[in-house]
Amino acid sequence: MQIAVASGKGGTGKTTVSVGLAQAYGKPVVYLDCDVEEPNGSIFLKPEIASSKTVNVKVPVVDTVKCRACGSCSSICQFNAILTLGSRAMVFPELCHSCGGCERVCISGAITEVNHAVGSISCGFSGKVKTVSGLLEIGHAMAPPVIKAVKAYAADDGLTIVDCPPGTSCSLLAAVKGSDFVILVTEPTPFGLHDLKISVDTLRRLGLPFGVIVNRSDSGDNRVCSYCEKEQIPLLLEIPESREIAEAYSCGEGVVAVSEFLKVRLADLAEQLVDQFGTRV
Repeated sequence: MQIAVASGKGGTGKTTVSVGLAQAYGKPVVYLDCDVEEPNGSIFLKPEIASSKTVNVKVPVVDTVKCRACGSCSSICQFNAILTLGSRAMVFPELCHSCGGCERVCISGAITEVNHAVGSISCGFSGKVKTVSGLLEIGHAMAPPVIKAVKAYAADDGLTIVDCPPGTSCSLLAAVKGSDFVILVTEPTPFGLHDLKISVDTLRRLGLPFGVIVNRSDSGDNRVCSYCEKEQIPLLLEIPESREIAEAYSCGEGVVAVSEFLKVRLADLAEQLVDQFGTRV
């Protein structure tokens, strides 16, 4: 089973919840850090890294001797990643989506595809938690290729927890794809409610079951809870404001290390979701 932990905005406690679920589960679990622009789950899990690899995508290279500057390649590219200027074609690898269209339409055979590094993946172990973390290369704007590479490590049997990137862009769609249940972490503020509504609309369009966890639940108002009740969205857990948790977080410690209450609640939540959605087809 795959449980994705997402949020409409950053800073709601998404990593706190996903790491807490992984640590509290008590059984072998795979933790995938798909927030590849700023992965930080390893700060709390402190895995012993066993392996790492580079994530590559295919990008075109133009042989200027063979190129006729016919413009077929730039005409088919929908992302302006290849442009015909004068007597040659220019490639912008950062814009390329690796569709291979330019190579197919090149009548002179001037275009070939080569590997282009866009990120890296590190794998390790923290007790019973297998951790897989992706990191997007600086200067690259497209996270989905790295996210898809991380998702390839999802467990064939057992529980996989996916720490998603914030927001509702294509990065989130790549992260939640294939998930059996999505946990939306929010906070009881106007901004939290606004972005929660956008996330709810996105997941409903995708047809994925989901529920909500309210972090720092006693630091705002009850509009988030009222919204969930009105929309018949399961309210899975409320995590109160806690100085003890905040201090532990600042020292790189997860919530299960300082709160037995949350450790039990998160373990129960993981078991309930596995029992209810683990066999969903």
